Amino acid sequence: MTDTSTRLRSALSGVEVLDRPLDLRARAHDASHYLLIPSAVAVPRDAVQVSEVMRACGRLGIPMTFRSGGTSLSGQAVTDQVLVDTRAGFRGVEVLDDGARVRVQPGITVRAVNARLARHGRRLGPDPASEIACTIGGVVADNSSGMQCGTEFNSYRTIESMVFVLPSGTVVDTARPDADQLLRDREPLLHQGLSKLRDRVRSNPQSVATIERQFAIKNTMGYGVNSFLDHHDPVQILSHLLVGSEGTLGFVASVVFRTVPVLPEIATGLLVFDDLVSASASVDRIAGAGVATGELLDVRSLHVAQADPECPAEISGLQLDRQAAVLVEFQATTDEELSELRGMAEPALVDLPLQAPLRLTTDPIARAAFWKTRKGLFSAVAGARPSGTNALLEDVAVPVPRLGELCTNLSELFLKHSYDDSVVFGHARDGNLHFLLVEQFDDSAKLQRYDRFTNDLVDLVLGLDGTLKAEHGTGRIMAPFVERQYGAELFEVMREVKRLADPGGVLNPGAVLTDDPRAHLKDLKVAPKVEQEVDRCVECGYCEPACPSKDFTVTPRQRIVLRRELEQARLDGDDGLVASLSQDYEYAGIETCAADGMCGTACPVHIDTGDLVRRLRAESATSAEDRAWGFAAKHWSAVTRGGSAALTAASVIPAAVPMALTRGARRVAGDDRVPLYDEGLPRGGRKRPQVSEAAPEAVLFPACISAMFGAASGDGASAALVELCRAAGVSVRTPERIDSLCCGTPWSSKGHTTGHRQMRDRTLDALADATDGGRLPVVVDASSCAEGLIKLLKDASPAITVIDALDFVASTVLPKLSVTSRVPRLVLHPTCATTVLGSTRSLVRLAEAVSDDVVVPTDWGCCAFAGDRGLLHPGLTASATDPEAAQVAALDDLPGTAYVSANRTCEIGMTRATGKTYRHMLEVLAEHT
Repeated sequence: MTDTSTRLRSALSGVEVLDRPLDLRARAHDASHYLLIPSAVAVPRDAVQVSEVMRACGRLGIPMTFRSGGTSLSGQAVTDQVLVDTRAGFRGVEVLDDGARVRVQPGITVRAVNARLARHGRRLGPDPASEIACTIGGVVADNSSGMQCGTEFNSYRTIESMVFVLPSGTVVDTARPDADQLLRDREPLLHQGLSKLRDRVRSNPQSVATIERQFAIKNTMGYGVNSFLDHHDPVQILSHLLVGSEGTLGFVASVVFRTVPVLPEIATGLLVFDDLVSASASVDRIAGAGVATGELLDVRSLHVAQADPECPAEISGLQLDRQAAVLVEFQATTDEELSELRGMAEPALVDLPLQAPLRLTTDPIARAAFWKTRKGLFSAVAGARPSGTNALLEDVAVPVPRLGELCTNLSELFLKHSYDDSVVFGHARDGNLHFLLVEQFDDSAKLQRYDRFTNDLVDLVLGLDGTLKAEHGTGRIMAPFVERQYGAELFEVMREVKRLADPGGVLNPGAVLTDDPRAHLKDLKVAPKVEQEVDRCVECGYCEPACPSKDFTVTPRQRIVLRRELEQARLDGDDGLVASLSQDYEYAGIETCAADGMCGTACPVHIDTGDLVRRLRAESATSAEDRAWGFAAKHWSAVTRGGSAALTAASVIPAAVPMALTRGARRVAGDDRVPLYDEGLPRGGRKRPQVSEAAPEAVLFPACISAMFGAASGDGASAALVELCRAAGVSVRTPERIDSLCCGTPWSSKGHTTGHRQMRDRTLDALADATDGGRLPVVVDASSCAEGLIKLLKDASPAITVIDALDFVASTVLPKLSVTSRVPRLVLHPTCATTVLGSTRSLVRLAEAVSDDVVVPTDWGCCAFAGDRGLLHPGLTASATDPEAAQVAALDDLPGTAYVSANRTCEIGMTRATGKTYRHMLEVLAEHT
């Protein structure tokens, strides 16, 4: 317990305060190259609690810093004092006026908001590349923009109103007609001071000229003093100063955005140039061609993109030397408008020095591949850096006509300072470039090199009438240079804004404004070498929204940074910290990881933190446990029959009895070893079907979880799959002794290598025989087991193709079936496995075959049941399913609604969470065809 946390707890009532070493270090890291360990973490749940925290910190004189998604790159969300986590309790969304406006809280991600707006044909104006993970709080605090919003549709321009909290505790809603009067009454000095500053700025022609020039391009350097020209009432001036203020002036509790339309007709393509200079010199003409986006990628970016197996062919097929490319997109309301746009663009593009003619695609899958490459570029490039180094992403902008000069001179700076592997990309249409440097900050000579480079960069950008920060916020990285960009007069205006809004100086000191000319060289991260997954991670946080344990214990990013912190503690000889982190990591980092692979689907460098966790579980497994699971592998048929019989027996006696027995066993053996029985569990399942038909087209692999856990009704998914195949005239067979086979997941997920090896050998032999040496595909009726079997048979000889039953039925069986009745509504729960396998599309297709009303909750996520994880740690599943369950509960109660998924344990988890009976999609399909 720290002194800061003790003092803060005594001053607060009802606000959660964390101070375990694990909690402090897990939350200390963000995507920037700065690192400070907070003394305490406060977790307020609403604006009232935020107000309480702000007042308490003000009284105690303790600095505080807000943190939301942790995707910030400039060091604006780190502190060694109180870190205020605003992601946990601020995820509200209210769609207004059929999507024309939306009220949002700071803890929800841009992608989640856009998912709710999608059915209205609208989206948010800001479109940062990190939209998968960045939250509204960060977007507003940094005035984020993105790839196509420019300066017209950024946060500053599209926020209609906001609710904000000042350090004094005053809460203001600018949507109220009397908002300005309320500010005058409650904060008279602030109101009067802003009025004086407004008049001071407007009466100074040089200030006006500087503001107009600086904010004609993307600019997030310093405070948004353009608000003094754009608005008159102090409350409106203040609300717009809060945009881009990085939590240094107040807390934005909610905002109402004016949304922008989604233009449905889109064509995307890649312009390939000989080199970066010719590409950047052509941007002015490209922008004049009417493109919605113009994303620049230098040759190093293209090299890294080619390493991704999902890279578009237009990039993977390039023979790279010095090339650069511009990713362009045309958007329109109708196909006719799109054709007209393309026709108008051709004269502007035809004479460009391209290596090949531009080919535009309207295929959504091909377009998505382009944007996946672009949006993940920073993390992918940074993930390719040498172990032990850190990546930092600079962000500058110049007037578009001067972009070519910027690129030319940047190349010379890289050469001068020996940054040989630097990468350049960015929003060229807006004159906004990002470039990535790889540096080792614990090397004093390299730190001095970085300092010299930074000063040269400042001279270069300001000499081109540019801004040192275009969209990533000033943070710590450019705070020492704000005065150089704006001049002494406007810098003093900014200082006065800070003094008026935060007279105690408690809000995020060190960010945006600083008196320390070397602040950008302090508190830099070091990166100790640990292990493959850890060393590649750039801490971008893209994985976190997909993680089922994010609100329960820790996230994938936090699992990784805690490994770094543990290694650093070992290197420092801090035995007490090593012991503390090791003890708490066992539960938070290892036991409560679902190891579901969802983090890998979101990670730009394809890190599956579950692989790390499984390896750690294997290292900690005792020889007795390994032998026991090896025995289970040898006698799997008996084990599954025994488990099924136990569940059946438990279902016919009072639930209190097996619940008490399992609780007692857990107290003795541990929660991570003994499942907890609950009365919602089904009876045991049926024996897996054995099928042998002539001239089979596929081999069915009924999953053992359906034999262990009985169906909610009927005979279950395995029987339904056999029934569907017979109805369609698709001949199939199952392997011999199917009851003794398994996909291996029970062993791999727990790290038991002996049993996993035994099961792999037996299953491979059986499937090699059943598939005629790999000639026939293997179809698995549980998506997670299909994923597990693919991993089990990786690199097997003979090679065996494994298919999720959803894909097999959608492609081979469904076309031969007739629908006999329809379901009024189908509510779908996709699974982590259908996401990893890409079979969610087939799940939706099967649902649409029997229902005209198919609902996929926008807040769906992995249920975290993860085989037996939901029985070992029920709280994990409850936390993971809570958002989706709330959306299901909000649906109107339409009679005849069916609730479906693609895995028996996921069905159990969702039934437990919602109170609705979830079944396998194949069971429902069989009943209606």
